[in-house]
Amino acid sequence: MTMRTACRGGAALALALGLGLAAGGCGGRAGEAKTTYQDPHPPPADTMMLAAPEIGVYGGRFVIGQTSPPKSFNAIMANETSSSDITQLLFTGLADFDNASQEDFALLAKSYEASADGKVWTFHLRRGARFSDGHPITSEDVLFDFEVAYDQTLHPSIQDLLKIDGKAFEVSAPDSYTVVIRIPRPYALMVPAVGSLRIMPKHVLEPAFRRGDFASSFSVSTAPESLVTSGPWRLKQYVPGEKTVLERNPYWFGVDAKGQRLPYLDELVFLIVPDQNTAALKFQAGDIDALDNVKPEDYKSYEESQAKGNYTFYDLGPALNTNFFWFNLNKVRQPTAGKTLGAPQIDAEHYAWFTNRDFRRAVSMAVDRDAIIQSVLFGEAVKNWSTSTPGNKKWFTPGVTHFDYNPEEAKQLLAGLGWKDVNGDGFLEDANGRTVNFSLKTNSDNVLRVSMCNFIQDDLAKVGIKCTPTPVDFNTLITNLRQDFQYESILLGLQTGVPPDPGMGQNVWRSSGLTHYWNIKQPRPETAAEAKINALMDENVGTIDSAVRHEAWRQIQNLVNEESWIIWLPTLIAKVPVRNGFGNVHPSVIPHRILWNIDRVFKKPRGQRA
Repeated sequence: MTMRTACRGGAALALALGLGLAAGGCGGRAGEAKTTYQDPHPPPADTMMLAAPEIGVYGGRFVIGQTSPPKSFNAIMANETSSSDITQLLFTGLADFDNASQEDFALLAKSYEASADGKVWTFHLRRGARFSDGHPITSEDVLFDFEVAYDQTLHPSIQDLLKIDGKAFEVSAPDSYTVVIRIPRPYALMVPAVGSLRIMPKHVLEPAFRRGDFASSFSVSTAPESLVTSGPWRLKQYVPGEKTVLERNPYWFGVDAKGQRLPYLDELVFLIVPDQNTAALKFQAGDIDALDNVKPEDYKSYEESQAKGNYTFYDLGPALNTNFFWFNLNKVRQPTAGKTLGAPQIDAEHYAWFTNRDFRRAVSMAVDRDAIIQSVLFGEAVKNWSTSTPGNKKWFTPGVTHFDYNPEEAKQLLAGLGWKDVNGDGFLEDANGRTVNFSLKTNSDNVLRVSMCNFIQDDLAKVGIKCTPTPVDFNTLITNLRQDFQYESILLGLQTGVPPDPGMGQNVWRSSGLTHYWNIKQPRPETAAEAKINALMDENVGTIDSAVRHEAWRQIQNLVNEESWIIWLPTLIAKVPVRNGFGNVHPSVIPHRILWNIDRVFKKPRGQRA
């Protein structure tokens, strides 16, 4: 799957970890649009018309495959895509981003405006908007969610998006339907940043927040009737290890061009499948109507079977998802038994290796990316050195600093560290006689990532480094990444923010960020380069001057790559098959590539299908 930079109206850059597949089976044959929905409630005073090429019909269901189950239904705390792909549908934001027009638009806020100096923003909420339990959504809920987002103990990933120069916004509410936000200086990402804060119900969650239990609120064990949502969907059922079923929120304020309440579908099902191979078999059997993550080795067969399979195979170009690995540089922030404040989470020898820039550069230069593209990725990928991949038309930066395949120079760097193969076993020993080695973890459900780990193992062995691929289940990996730091290196990636702007990834690049993978939540920058990146990020988001923003982003990419904190790997060319049975399905390279407009997708009556 994928952890995202900043999900659509969700947290910032989240981890790339999984597989999303749109399915009709469980949908397909069983998901026919057979019923006419009778709206049980009058529309609110301020509806939101959501444009789409076709007026749909009610009924049917759409099934999405997941290779990892959600960890939480808490929209503010969720940061992995297995959770946020769901929570962004359960909860709305003040604004959102349209993949088709690539423009921000007002959502829960029916309108907004900024002062002439760009320092005061006023958001006007829709009157009549309600949570899924019928309770009105007001400015009090927005204030509450900002308070949660700024909580230093919780430190949700979105917090970095909602600060300027390290300072929180001043948020007030002069009345129930007006929110005023004051900021110290203009902020290029004001609308998408504020829109990324999903609105959760104060009347339900405030008690848990006051007693310090917010992080565990709206967990996967929460009863559906107790999980109150603000978005187009509400939870109908969660079966651990099997599926998550959503149904339309009967109070949602979104309507189509005829004033009919959305969504059209009766159900949206996230079906948990063990791996990509199982997903492919389900598609081939006609049980799944679309796949958002196809293995490149299968591209040719999908292309050749479109007419026979009654689907379209869309070529979206280089993906905005990335693959890379990094080394654990985290330190203990809160000492526990056996640990002292400031001590590394791994043994001293590994920590000394990993913190050495020449070691990291040597590892990068040992990896044959061209060979990975041709073998593991079947030629369906491009080299990539940034979260702004070649698929990002606005922010891709050709020529950034990078360390590509050069095994001879890698060997020279390692020899310069004084490392030699003393015992003749093919692997280097450091000055203390310890074999230079590390384990490389990834999520076991992702076949491509596991294959890349095995390929990296072989490449590193050629320069004398022993790498041990260690596939683990996704939830264990996330615990290692964010909580106990029990790992030496991890191979994952990131999914772009929505919009795909580098400023939406502040939680990755800022030293304090929860997704600053290699050394999370530093109380202050621990290297000069990280301090410089923090300043450059301030520069990037603190102006609307495009040239200044692009130059700051170029420098950030160069600094990250010069330090080799991230060992970049190739990025896939995204291709997705969608069966010709649904209306208003318009795949986009911007996440979520198929579900971005699921509130407008409908199951076509049998006689209307191509």
